[in-house]
Amino acid sequence: MGAGSWGTAFAKVLNDAGTEVTVWARRPEVAKVLATEHRNPSYLPDVELPGISATDDFRVALDGADTVVLAVPSQSLRANLEVWKDAIGPDATLLSLAKGIETGTLLRMSEVIASVTGAGTSRIAVLSGPNLAREIAAQQPAASVVACTDAARAEAVQHACATGYFRPYTNTDVVGCEIGGASKNVIALACGIAAGMGLGDNSIASLITRGLAEIIRLGVALGANPVTLAGLAGIGDLVATCTSPLSRNRSFGYVLGEGGSMQAAQEATHGQVAEGVKSCTSIRALAERQGVEMPLTTAVHRVCHEGLSVAEAVGQLLGRRMKPE
Repeated sequence: MGAGSWGTAFAKVLNDAGTEVTVWARRPEVAKVLATEHRNPSYLPDVELPGISATDDFRVALDGADTVVLAVPSQSLRANLEVWKDAIGPDATLLSLAKGIETGTLLRMSEVIASVTGAGTSRIAVLSGPNLAREIAAQQPAASVVACTDAARAEAVQHACATGYFRPYTNTDVVGCEIGGASKNVIALACGIAAGMGLGDNSIASLITRGLAEIIRLGVALGANPVTLAGLAGIGDLVATCTSPLSRNRSFGYVLGEGGSMQAAQEATHGQVAEGVKSCTSIRALAERQGVEMPLTTAVHRVCHEGLSVAEAVGQLLGRRMKPE
């Protein structure tokens, strides 16, 4: 459900794994090209997608589906689910690809799914890890994590998407996977800003490491296993998103670091959603509610939403009191 970059790439993974796939696209013209030409000109124009069906009718897409893959941006997930929920089968697995914290409610995506659909936690799974869509669509080797409180359901999803180039692992720590997936987007913005300012590898490594520290603090406060955040859904996803030019969040931050405006950064990412821009505010609020200190997340929020200059943000971070690591 969703024909963006990652939704399209994951549909290819499922198809390559031998799983029957139908893609729902919001725009009829995208669905038509997917169905007839087996490609997605809007996001992955050079990737062939043989064997994949497509429709712009959500009822057709959801009819008889035993797994519903939710591949829309985090802040639009609730509105879409409100429309789709009555067409979803009573025992269908609901697999979230979205990485974010909902504005206002401060809910993780699995919590949004549960609140809208009424599905029990055993039916809700999340996929997280270093998932740069273009690399996976090109069949470059990658690993990821399928997390669900029901281990058997996680294993079913694992088998449905395992290919020679995509290796999924399972986990029951949904909280850890979601906090890692949402928070890394914010740290990637910070790394992009640093790179745009011309700062080097020491600076980026420091941001990644201290970013991981605050992600772990928040995750543990919410009940996550810190080991999860030392794995693919934590440090793995963080490194890929913070260092790759294919990362929308890093690319968005890079423009800000060069002195560009929020509008210029949005244009540079070709209108695609940089989840961290909105999630930084929600994650900051969630951290404050939990009494967790997240200085990098706060700095990114202030740059994106309060007009703080990147130079001032760096100065404030470096000017914080000295303490043990």
